[in-house]
Amino acid sequence: MAGSEPVTAPDQHKPGHRKAGRIGAVLSALVLLAMLCGNHEGKVEDLWLIGIAVVLLAIVIGDAVLRRNGLRS
Repeated sequence: MAGSEPVTAPDQHKPGHRKAGRIGAVLSALVLLAMLCGNHEGKVEDLWLIGIAVVLLAIVIGDAVLRRNGLRS
């Protein structure tokens, strides 16, 4: 019965695979940087690719630092 199950928030559920997420983010950043070698003209595309790759890597590094310092579970 649906009425007997406790109500939980999404953050109370078991977290996903952290290592797979980190690997996926780093691989995505590398793929974005590999797209710099293309047949496009102009630098706007390059700036977006580099910017998104930097943000992905900053998230991975920030998460690792917070976990190492015990500020994140």
